[in-house]
Amino acid sequence: MTLAQPHPDAAQVQQHMQRWLERAVIGLNLCPFAKAVHVKGQIRYAVTAATDAGELLAELRQELLDLAQADPAERDTTLLVAPDALADFLDFNDCLGRSERLLRKLGLDGVLQIASFHPRYQFADAEPDDVSNCSNRAPYPTLHLLREASIARVVQAVPDAADIYERNRQTLAALGFAGWAALGLDSKR
Repeated sequence: MTLAQPHPDAAQVQQHMQRWLERAVIGLNLCPFAKAVHVKGQIRYAVTAATDAGELLAELRQELLDLAQADPAERDTTLLVAPDALADFLDFNDCLGRSERLLRKLGLDGVLQIASFHPRYQFADAEPDDVSNCSNRAPYPTLHLLREASIARVVQAVPDAADIYERNRQTLAALGFAGWAALGLDSKR
């Protein structure tokens, strides 16, 4: 299988993702680890033209290998953004399971990990209209590739890292859907 070509509007998709990162992830402090890698320019935004799970997994394979080989001072994390694939959250979630198997097959389990974001993200224990789902909602289906070593360092530096999920739930509950909408993240302009 050949890798998909970059998305024709990759620059625009990257801008949407950066706005989401700055306004929601960093702005609401949903992830206290994100600001440092953003400020240092250590995030790779890999925007793919993949239209299905197979193409996305081929791209994911290459991005995992590339991140594992990259100098962490240059690239600490990758956001693999798929604006034209897996619009249905259940299909995306199925692909996430296949992504985890690929990570293990490549021998990178324990070296890298994959987090997921989707416009219709829903936690297993949450209703679709629960605002806490917004902590993992992004403008596009996205696989976030992270280095385990970087996560371990940050967890040591952030004493209450285990409380992030609950803090995010409280932040989003106080913000509500009206506050989330006011961030201007759902519009692709």
